[in-house]
Amino acid sequence: MLWFVLAVLVLISWGLTAGLRRYAHSRWLDMPNERSSHVEPTPHGGGLAVVVTFFLGLVALFFLGELPLSVLVGFLGAGALVAAVGFWDDHTQLPARWRLLAHFAASTWGVFWLGGLPALTLLGFYIDFGLVGDLLLVILLVWLLNLYNFMDGIDGIAGMEALTVTIAGAWLALIAVPDASVYLPLALAASVLGFLVWNYPPAKIFMGDVGSAFIGLVLGLLMVTSSQQDERLFWAWLILLGTFIVDATVTLVTRVLHGEVFYEAHRSHAYQYLSRKLRQHKPVTLLYGAVNLVWLFPVALMVTLGYLDGLVGLMLAYAPLAILALYFKAGNARRQEV
Repeated sequence: MLWFVLAVLVLISWGLTAGLRRYAHSRWLDMPNERSSHVEPTPHGGGLAVVVTFFLGLVALFFLGELPLSVLVGFLGAGALVAAVGFWDDHTQLPARWRLLAHFAASTWGVFWLGGLPALTLLGFYIDFGLVGDLLLVILLVWLLNLYNFMDGIDGIAGMEALTVTIAGAWLALIAVPDASVYLPLALAASVLGFLVWNYPPAKIFMGDVGSAFIGLVLGLLMVTSSQQDERLFWAWLILLGTFIVDATVTLVTRVLHGEVFYEAHRSHAYQYLSRKLRQHKPVTLLYGAVNLVWLFPVALMVTLGYLDGLVGLMLAYAPLAILALYFKAGNARRQEV
């Protein structure tokens, strides 16, 4: 029955995206500019299909006994607020301070209902961070949802990231806890898959902030729910999200060090530079997905099995990604144009 639900979610997402594409052609067009990675006017807002489909999946899983009420309330409340703000920002520029306030409110709501940060093993020491840990977790969730928005800049990359991370995360959960429920991350995978059919290069519709920020937050909340089952999965999910976290973080730090306004739109991420060098989006999108499966998943697996300390595994996974981001001049727009 549950696998049937997942298949239905894929079809719903596909159909909703098709309908949104038809509607958006005359109302929501993303016009290319000097900071864009596309050259043709393209409908946007397709991420709304992911939001609606995932919410339907949440409700279905709740009534099938797969989700406790606290998880349902946590995901619905936090996700709805971030999606609403993203939809608003897609159509009228919302001041950054109000957008950020909503992001903190949504993240706090999610952390409260999902139980916060569990005690973690850190370099051999088992530490309960308490309220400080929950506050740091809120900040991490805000960064995740914003960096996901930053990284949604070429066709298919945000969908590919969500699809590979959720499937890998579900697999690791089953390895850590054989009787773990993995239908929640798979519900997001199904919701994204139907959309990705339309967003895969060359994209016929873009995700928009309504989808990118929402998916970034949900991935963070999935990290929280997984870590409640086994604390090693907290590190595993952080590792799986490494391509997006490292690219966005190196880009942000580099821009700040160069005195640039970090919150202004730009196209100096490593993935954007690569897509311009290759003059196409598809190989970059596939490359990021491949790195998730070929490099990050094995490291996350070693952490999940207890062969690597979580922090050590995180540093091992991120180090070559950071070196590559610097090599591809992430955040350094001047050098990228040379």
